[in-house]
Amino acid sequence: MPDINIRKIIYTIRHKYLTFNNVVIAAAFLIAASWVWGSLEVMQRNYALQKEVDIKERQLQLTKLQRDSLELQKKYYQTDEYKELAVRDTLGLVKPGEKLLILPVNSAAATAADAPKQQVVVAPESSPNLQQWLNFLFGGNSKSIDTTDKN
Repeated sequence: MPDINIRKIIYTIRHKYLTFNNVVIAAAFLIAASWVWGSLEVMQRNYALQKEVDIKERQLQLTKLQRDSLELQKKYYQTDEYKELAVRDTLGLVKPGEKLLILPVNSAAATAADAPKQQVVVAPESSPNLQQWLNFLFGGNSKSIDTTDKN
C-alpha cells in the first residue's frame, strides 16, 4: 500500500506542478531574483565607494585650508610689521622718541578685582515627569507664571 501512495504522489507532482509553464515561471523568477540581488550588491558597493570619495574630498579641502593658512602665515612672517614686533619683543628695542614704561607685578587685591565675578545659579525645583506633563497639557505652568509675576 505505501508504495502505491508514493507513486501516486510522484505522479501528481510530476503532472500537476512540474509543467512546462511552471518551470519557465520558476526560471524567470530565479533570473529576476539574481538580477535584483546583483543590483543591491552594486548599490551597496557604490555607496561605500561614494563614502570613501566624500572622506577623501573632505581631507583634500582640509589640506588646502591648512596650506593656505601656512602661506598666509609665511607672508605675515616676511612683513616689516612682524619683523619690527619680533625685534621689540626679543631685543627690547624701541623707536626713536618712544619711552618704555615697566610696571610692577599686580598686587593680590588688583588680581582679585580683575577676576570675573562668579554668579550663583539656583536650579528650579524639579517635579516628577508626570506632573510636568500634566502641567504642560492642562496649563498648570501658566498659573504658576501668573502668580510669580504678581509678587
